[in-house]
Amino acid sequence: MRSIDVSRRKWPAAATVAVALYLAAPLLVAQISTYGDKGLPAINTTPAGPSNTKPSILGAVAIDQHLNDQLPLNLTFTDDTGEQVPLGSYFGKKPAILALVYYRCPMLCSQEMEGLTSALMMINFRPGKDFNIIVISIDPTETTAMAAAKKREYVKMYGHPETANGWHFMTGTQANIDKITSAVGFKYVKFKVPGTNVTQFAHASSIQIVTPQGKLAQYYMGVEYSPKDMLLGLDEASDNRIGSPVDNILTYCFHYDPRTNTHDLIISRVVEMGGLLTMLILGGFMTVMFRRDYQQGHATAATSQVTGKRVNG
Repeated sequence: MRSIDVSRRKWPAAATVAVALYLAAPLLVAQISTYGDKGLPAINTTPAGPSNTKPSILGAVAIDQHLNDQLPLNLTFTDDTGEQVPLGSYFGKKPAILALVYYRCPMLCSQEMEGLTSALMMINFRPGKDFNIIVISIDPTETTAMAAAKKREYVKMYGHPETANGWHFMTGTQANIDKITSAVGFKYVKFKVPGTNVTQFAHASSIQIVTPQGKLAQYYMGVEYSPKDMLLGLDEASDNRIGSPVDNILTYCFHYDPRTNTHDLIISRVVEMGGLLTMLILGGFMTVMFRRDYQQGHATAATSQVTGKRVNG
């Protein structure tokens, strides 16, 4: 693709903002797209009433930030090759990013992992070299094959196959899952979908930065993570520094709606409102800039006409 040098060209302010808005538009639309557009089930808006009210099952769902608490490094999990591995084998020299998910999650876990991968693509730290990524399933029935498939998916998305030794997708027993989730403060609810034998989990989304000694250093909530914050969190954790608590604005996975026999996503509207606000601000700024450019253009034209008449006269 041929590059275009615009550094020496003086652009009108409004045109510059217009270009910026044009380039930012896909990102803004992505922030405020409907759940169906993201490949997720739409929020239920049947006559029975919208289902964006927090159901009782989510009362037990929470993420308590246990900053500076020690992870139980003696726990053993099965890695994506089928080997039994002590959690402590990933610590001692470098920090880690810990994610608690389940591989069959129909909604939020994939969004969380995609958000993590996208953020890591924007920083110069590399898995395996500078830190480890540890993903542990909260579902004891999930298999090594599922873990391996997820690892292939996200290493491919990341685009650096040479870092595969830094990605660790784990499964474990219920007893060890209980111990790791308790240590992290990750509270979830397991339930059967009515009328089926399908087990699913109501949970919230977060990732944790862990120091080389295995202490919880930072929590990041939601499904989209700032590359700058990620880099800073890993850098501080590598020096065994503990971060500060963050706002506990939780993004919940989903719940079962018995009225419609469907699962509805319950997700924080903060990102949507932020995108809308950004669009409104940029739109208003563009209007002001275009008006100013228009007025300046008319003033310049009028001045030119006056000057021309004087010269000709």
